[in-house]
Parts: sequence; C-alpha cells; structure tokens
Amino acid sequence: MKSLEKKSSDSAKPVKKEDRGAGAAKKSSISRDQALELLKKYNKEPFHIQHALTVEGVMRWYAKELGYGEEEEFWGITGLLHDIDFELYPEEHCKKAPELLREAGVSEDMIYAVCSHGYGICSEEEPRLEMEKVLFAADELTGLIWSCALMRPSKSTMDLEVKSLKKKFKDKRFAAGCSREIISQGADRLGWELDELFDKTILAMRSCEAAVAEAMERES
Repeated sequence: MKSLEKKSSDSAKPVKKEDRGAGAAKKSSISRDQALELLKKYNKEPFHIQHALTVEGVMRWYAKELGYGEEEEFWGITGLLHDIDFELYPEEHCKKAPELLREAGVSEDMIYAVCSHGYGICSEEEPRLEMEKVLFAADELTGLIWSCALMRPSKSTMDLEVKSLKKKFKDKRFAAGCSREIISQGADRLGWELDELFDKTILAMRSCEAAVAEAMERES
C-alpha cells in the first residue's frame, strides 16, 4: 500500500489524562458481544480473530496501566475492531472500516481511533490521544512478540524477555512483515524508549495470553 507523507506534528507527547477535562471518559457505543459478532461477520480466518483478541487484551491492559481504567471497554473494543476490514478488503484497509463500523452503530471517536492505527500507511487520521498512540505502537509489536514467543520451547510470552525481543527486532529478516519503523515511530509518539514499549507490551500480552487461547479453542 502506498505510504502517506508523514505530517509534522507536536503531538508526539502523550495526551495526559488530566488534560482531557472532567467527565471526558470515553464510552463504547456498542457492547463487547456486539463488537465480537461484528468482527466475526467480516473475519473468518483464525489468525485474524486471534490477532484481534490479542490486541483487545493488550489495549485493556494498557488502559488500566496508564490510568484510564474507566475507559477499559472503549480501549478494548477499539483494539478488537481495529482490523475489521482487513480480511475482506485488504487494499481498502482503514478506508472501508468507517462504512462497516457506522452501519453497526459504532461512534465516530472509535472509528477515528480504529483508522488512526494505519496512519502513514493507509490512513490520514493521525493518532492524537494516548489511546490512539498505544494502538498505533502496539498493533505491529504484538505480531513481532508472538512470532518470538512461538520460537521458544514454551511457545509462550510468559518467559519471553526484552533482550530476546530486542535481538529479533534488529533482525529485519525475522517476522519481516512487522514494521520496525512503525514500532519505533509508535514509541516516539508515546515519548517512550523502545525498551519501555517492549517491556509493557510483553506484560500486556502475558495478561491476556490464556484468555485468548481459551477463546480460540472455543472457535475451533
């Protein structure tokens, strides 16, 4: 897909929770069950379902970790639906999503967040809120982390350490489809060092690994 020119922005600094104003907590306009049904309407491949469930779990962990516990459902459902259009419309990724999501009653703020994860690749919506920046950074990274985990005897993130992930990150041939550039940009947008992003996202994936595995067992 054609890359979009990066826009200069001073939005690399995270949006602090206290700067959003009182009573500004984001709420999802659809339930988690409705979101899962919507995901499965357009996605049948187990790989895509597993990735969506993983990103959902990672986003829920980050919401609590970064002090947005009241927005956990919004963060999680955004993660669950972030690739809603990819399986059926790969050439229209983040272009077809708004149509599919609006038909299901998804709010515009969640639609923007979903599309922002493709900024600079297939979307012009730039990550602005901290939640959007986390999704942008963690989406690609979850793929790299899981690829690393599958290389281990345990086939799990539970014993994966940052040093092992860093080694694979430097090897551009390993999991070549996981963009190192986007992961690095994501860390920069959050104002974090790569090690911090790696460490947090490994912990986030550990938090949901068992639940995702159980869900995939039910799907099979």
